[in-house]
Amino acid sequence: ARKPAPAPVRVAQAPTAADVLKNVQAFYASIGQVKATFQQSVTNVTFGSTQLSEGTVFIAKPGKMRWDYYSKPRKGKRTIKKAFISNGTTLWVVEHDRKQIVQKNLEKDLMPVAVSFLYGKGDLATDFTGELDASKKYGAATDLVLKLTPKKPSAQYKHLMLVVDPSNHRVKESVIIDSAGNVNHFKFFAPDFAKV
Repeated sequence: ARKPAPAPVRVAQAPTAADVLKNVQAFYASIGQVKATFQQSVTNVTFGSTQLSEGTVFIAKPGKMRWDYYSKPRKGKRTIKKAFISNGTTLWVVEHDRKQIVQKNLEKDLMPVAVSFLYGKGDLATDFTGELDASKKYGAATDLVLKLTPKKPSAQYKHLMLVVDPSNHRVKESVIIDSAGNVNHFKFFAPDFAKV
């Protein structure tokens, strides 16, 4: 008797940049709100300096965001040093130390799609060309790193790097590199999501 032919081995195909981009966009389109802590490092290549910050981000649809930046702990207590608050049409920058509030109209000074996709606005695939980055400069070995280049030249960013969790397509890190090579790197921790 002849033995049956072995079943063909199926090799999982690696995702393409278009797949990852589509899945990231779909993940954030399905989210109603999210809260996470963040660490931010801003590196200025001209001066060779890096500024570190940390805080909490809250995002809720449609278009509501709040970024609270903490002061260094004193006697075990943290206070909010600065806050960026948006209702989707207006952005308020609240500087607690200076007791100052600056208001910007987001309809005239548009929120960059690099941020707005987090609350379901903007379309990454429309505004960026994507490729997978294999340099492993950002993220863990198992993460997917999406390198996005704006289709229209932008002073705000030359590239946007998104470090994506392959299990659910959430963004773990966001890295904005401007035309001068300055790097604005966010890492997000302990996200708490609520679906739409």
